[in-house]
Amino acid sequence: MHGPGSSGWLLVALCAATGAYCLLRMRSRVEEQRRAAGGEALMGFGMAAMAVPAAVFTPPAWAWPLWAVVFGAAGLHALWAARASARHLHHVVGAGAMVYMAVVMAAAPRGAHHGVADIPALTAALLLYFTAYVLVTGARLVPVAAVAGGPDTGPGAGSGTKWGDRPELARACRLSMGIAMMAMLLMM
Repeated sequence: MHGPGSSGWLLVALCAATGAYCLLRMRSRVEEQRRAAGGEALMGFGMAAMAVPAAVFTPPAWAWPLWAVVFGAAGLHALWAARASARHLHHVVGAGAMVYMAVVMAAAPRGAHHGVADIPALTAALLLYFTAYVLVTGARLVPVAAVAGGPDTGPGAGSGTKWGDRPELARACRLSMGIAMMAMLLMM
């Protein structure tokens, strides 16, 4: 994936920060939140590693198949978890997108990138999915009371809530990763 310098570093920072926050979310008292946060942390750090500019670090040839296996296993785990909750289907799609990007990068000659005109169908489908996901998740971050003109229920309203148990921060984390996934797919 390895994008140009400044955008690559911005993606690295965004994904690493998101992965770090997901590690904090793993301290939640709610088991389901801990599990989801673990998968999201793996996704965030994996995306950060994939986004490092090629001028700084080009992974060895064996790294791409290894990432495909790791994210394939994460996708299977999410698929198993989807039996209990359909919310995990998004993790299946995300892990599948990571496997796809790793396979494409393993097969691509060094420095080869697609032009906008020759985007493969699977890339286009993933871009459509993540665009819709980002729009829906972003809309869910808008507090209902703010839209209706009611009392403040925004991010600072629950001052007694731990950082790991803040649903709006978890949504913002997922939104950030969705935006980063769109950028990575576009730079492939």
